[in-house]
Amino acid sequence: MAGGDALAREELAAIAANGLLRSLEPLRSEPGAEVELLSGERLVNFSSNDYLGLASHPDLRAALAEGARRWGSGAGASRLVCGDFLPHHQLEEELARFEGADAVVLFNSGYAANCGTVPSFVGPEDVVLSDALNHASLVDGCRLSRARTEVYPHGDLQALDSALRRARQQGARRVLVATDAVFSMDGDLAPLSQIVEACERHEALLAVDEAHATGVMGPHGAGLVAQLGLREKVDLRMGTLSKAAGVCGAFVAGTRACCDLLVNRARPLVFSTALPPAVSHAALVALRLLAGSEGEERRARLRRSVERFAAGLRALGLPAEAASPIFPVVLGAPEAALGAAAQLRRRGLLVKPIRPPTVPAGSSRLRIAITASHTDSHLDQLLAALREAA
Repeated sequence: MAGGDALAREELAAIAANGLLRSLEPLRSEPGAEVELLSGERLVNFSSNDYLGLASHPDLRAALAEGARRWGSGAGASRLVCGDFLPHHQLEEELARFEGADAVVLFNSGYAANCGTVPSFVGPEDVVLSDALNHASLVDGCRLSRARTEVYPHGDLQALDSALRRARQQGARRVLVATDAVFSMDGDLAPLSQIVEACERHEALLAVDEAHATGVMGPHGAGLVAQLGLREKVDLRMGTLSKAAGVCGAFVAGTRACCDLLVNRARPLVFSTALPPAVSHAALVALRLLAGSEGEERRARLRRSVERFAAGLRALGLPAEAASPIFPVVLGAPEAALGAAAQLRRRGLLVKPIRPPTVPAGSSRLRIAITASHTDSHLDQLLAALREAA
């Protein structure tokens, strides 16, 4: 038996001993507010990022099938070789209009976008300042850049300003601030207006990950940066097509020069086979749904449900703000989160436990995600189960 097997078993045993072992659990149903597991168990799903319920929309099903008939099932190569298709460019052009940007570059995922973007703009002579609760993709993008990375306390504007001043005094060639717009495990919003002001004072670049804001916030769902009127002040905006848009892939919006630099330097773009053109075709339809009247109606429904659920949590004595569709119920130890998730599951509710390293040690939690597909009855069912658990 190869040595790797013994090593893997040893590592898995250590992970399990700490209550952190994970396993895959496939669904046999389409995405939605209610899902079915292979066992036949049906559960109300509060763990999905399909915020507007578009992942099973009939128009997107039809668009994906039409795209496959017209363009085939795969791209066959990276975009810089021969995997560049008309639907990629059509989607980028419409995304640029949606974002109010000069240009947009597509990536295969939000993770790929962040891992490619940060190293394209900073390197060993530079400094990156990263919020302590940024998504792992931004964390890894900072690491891959080989820039000196300083992590500032979550949302701490005074600490950020001090770090910016220090980086300039120490002679950094370039300084880049990286932050989520909506923090994926806590659901709170970055103080983007104040971060922009700090970046302007210290002549720093700013990259904002809008993965959990795209489609949900701002005019026509264009995100938190657009909602705050900061489009012209943020150098790089990353958004995904895999959450509120209901498809897959991601994009970075910026000036034409910034996007051209990404095409030349972003390794996940240069060295990965492109998104299937059929997916880009379907994403184009998703974008039109987001920006149209149906998107507005779904966002309004989502806001009502978010506000209703936040009020319900507060009535239980739990802290809750209706800032985003994400609600953490922090329980501390991994075993506590596992036990609470199992209790909810017995009540017919799928709420996945979130444990380190996804969240800091001592902050294991239930992460509840509200979508436009949830009914009042679904919300009441979860609130009643939480009341019983409490």
